[in-house]
Amino acid sequence: MDVAGAIAALRPVLGDRLVLSQAVRAAHGANETWFPEALPDAVAFPGTTAEVSAILAACHAHRCPVTAHGAGSSLEGHHLAVQGGISLDTGRMNRVLAVNAEDLNVVVQPGLTREALNEELRATGLFFPVDPGANASLGGMAATRASGTTAVRYGTMRENVLALEAVMADGRVIRAGSRARKSSTGYDLAHLLVGSEGTLGIITELTLRLQGIPEAVSAATCRFATVEDAVNCVILTIQSGIAMARIEFADQMMVRGFNTLSQAGLPEEPHLFVEFHGSPGGVREQAEAFGEIAAEFGAGGFAWTDRAEDRARLWKMRHDAHYASATLAPGKRTVSTDICVPISRLAEAVTGAQADLARLGLVATIVGHVGDGNFHCAVRFDPDDGAEVARVHAFTDALAEAALALGGTVSGEHGIGLGKIKFMAAEHGEALGIMQAIKAGLDPRNILNPGKLLPGAD
Repeated sequence: MDVAGAIAALRPVLGDRLVLSQAVRAAHGANETWFPEALPDAVAFPGTTAEVSAILAACHAHRCPVTAHGAGSSLEGHHLAVQGGISLDTGRMNRVLAVNAEDLNVVVQPGLTREALNEELRATGLFFPVDPGANASLGGMAATRASGTTAVRYGTMRENVLALEAVMADGRVIRAGSRARKSSTGYDLAHLLVGSEGTLGIITELTLRLQGIPEAVSAATCRFATVEDAVNCVILTIQSGIAMARIEFADQMMVRGFNTLSQAGLPEEPHLFVEFHGSPGGVREQAEAFGEIAAEFGAGGFAWTDRAEDRARLWKMRHDAHYASATLAPGKRTVSTDICVPISRLAEAVTGAQADLARLGLVATIVGHVGDGNFHCAVRFDPDDGAEVARVHAFTDALAEAALALGGTVSGEHGIGLGKIKFMAAEHGEALGIMQAIKAGLDPRNILNPGKLLPGAD
C-alpha cells in the first residue's frame, strides 16, 4: 500500500480539492454512533465522473484504499476509512441532471441529498419517496440500499433505482440499467451495486423512479395499552391489504424520548404513527379501515390531521429518534441496530427484544418501520464501562440471532458496514463465498472500502 504515492499522483488532478488538513480528515473520520474515530490520510473532493475515475485509477495503481463518503449519516460505519487512504467525498457532485417527468424518473449525481431533490421537484408535481429519516445523499442511499418510513408503500432503494453509472476499482466507468421500466438483458449489475456499500464500485450517477404527489394525505397517532396490541394491530392492517403510506411503531421509552426532545406531550405508552396517500375518498376509506382494526386492539387517543405543517412536525419528531434516544441517558453513546422479520413474527421479535433489554438492565428505545417487519433498537451505554459494553453486545448478538431464527435478516435497513460482519456467514451460508468471489473479481486489490461488509476480504 503506497498512500503517499497515490496522494502525489492525485495532486495534479485535484489541486486544492485534495485536502490533508487534520480538521477535514477528522470530520470524515467521525460517525453518529459508537465506532471509534477513523481518519483517512486525505480527503478528495471530485466534481466529475472523470475525476472519480482518475482517483480510482491512481489508487488502484498504488494499492491505496478508497472509501466513499456522502452525508456521513450511516449508523454502521460504512463511510469510515478504517484502513486509511482516501476518503472520496461526493458532496460537490450534487446536481439534478435531467427530470424526465413524462417517464416519471430523474437523473441525479450521487452527492445530491433526498431533501434537495424533492425541493427541486416541487414544481413538477412529482416527488422521490424513499425517506430514511436523515437527509442522506442519494448515492449513499443507493450504496446501502436504504429504505425508511415510506418503504411499506413505495419500496426501498432497490425498487427505486432504474439505472446507474459507476466507476470500478481500476477506474473503468460503466453504465448499468436504463430509463426503461424493465429489461431482460444480461446480469443485473445496477442492483448488484445497489447495497454493495461501496465495496464493488463508486456510484457517480443515478436514474431514480419518481411518484406523483398524492392528491390527499392524512396522518394520525394513536396509543395502545401494550406493545403486543400495537404490533398485532400492524400485522392485521398489513394482512388486510390496507394501502398504508407509513406505519411506524414507538415503544414507551421512545415516546419518553420524543417528549424530552420535542416536547411532544404524548402519554408514555406504545404508539403507532400512520399516514395515508391517495385521492380524498381513498384516503378516507383507508383511514376508516385502519381505525376499525385499531379499535379491535384497544387503540385510543387518536389524533388525525391533514394539515401539512402538522404532518411535518410529526415526521420530524420521528426522524429525530436517534437524538431523542440520546436524551434518556445524557453523556453516553448509542449503539443503534436493526433487524427485519416476517410480519407474522413481528410481535414475538419486539417483545423478545424488550424482555432482553429489561433482563440486561439497559436503557434503550425501540422504534420501527413495522409495516414491513423492520424495527430499530437504540441502546445507550458508557464506552468506559466494560460490564455495560458487554451487556450491550450480548443484547445485539441475541437480537441478530433471534432475527435469523425467526426467518428474518440481521439488518433490514442499516446494512452491515463494520457492525454486523460476524453475522454474514450465519445468514448467507455458502452464498457468502460467492459474494467474496465477486468482490475479488471486481476489486482484486481490495481498495474499495476495505474492512466492510464481507469477512475475510482484508
